[in-house]
Amino acid sequence: MYKIIGLFLGYYLLGFFGAFLGYLFGSSIDRAREYGIGGINPLGNEQRKAVFLETAFVLMGKLAKADGHISKDEIAHVEQFIQKMGMTPEHRSLAIKQFKLGSATDFDIDTTLNEFMESCGHTSNLKQVLLMYLIVMALADGSLDNAERSLLERIASRLGYSQSQFSQLLEMILNQSHFAHGQANSATALDDAYKALGVTKEQSDQEIKRAYRKLISQYHPDKLIGQGLPEDMIAVATEQAKEIQVAYDLIKKHRS
Repeated sequence: MYKIIGLFLGYYLLGFFGAFLGYLFGSSIDRAREYGIGGINPLGNEQRKAVFLETAFVLMGKLAKADGHISKDEIAHVEQFIQKMGMTPEHRSLAIKQFKLGSATDFDIDTTLNEFMESCGHTSNLKQVLLMYLIVMALADGSLDNAERSLLERIASRLGYSQSQFSQLLEMILNQSHFAHGQANSATALDDAYKALGVTKEQSDQEIKRAYRKLISQYHPDKLIGQGLPEDMIAVATEQAKEIQVAYDLIKKHRS
């Protein structure tokens, strides 16, 4: 859209040369809107992929050890997480190495978070996906204890989330997980569906549709890859999007 506007505006102001410049400038805006700023700079995009992978598994290791020990459920979750992603042998080896590094008792995550914010801080989708991965990891053993929640709040704050924003995201992801594999507890399914989308029963169909579209957009594979999410980490985001879809479909069915 913007490349066409740029073309005509450039031609009007500067003739054919202006049309060429306007088209290039408009194309860059279109690409940024579609894929994030990372879509403009492939070299920066590759750096973000490496930083995201390292950050995700370092923080997973830190979370797993937050309550003083790493449970079998948490180890199983990380293994399933890696298998689900179909990671390359190189990425798998790096992920395990970073997980162990993060789980060390004296490991300080501030440097890791600072590096992540420098490389990925302007990409809101990557920040949300990272936090989503970590919340899912923390819930792997079926509960979220005080130490895990405190660490998640600290990470969320460094990513730019307020306390209320984090609490809302936590509730949404917790309820989205109820729709894994297209299933939910029949007694609370509808209530869970509204919470999964971060909306209420009192909101209009249009408001709920906008919230759904915004969530789905945040987990769109092309957009995430364009912003720097490693390709072999897309599967988890896609699964989250499916849970959101199931929740929305349930709300639509009930309202119709």
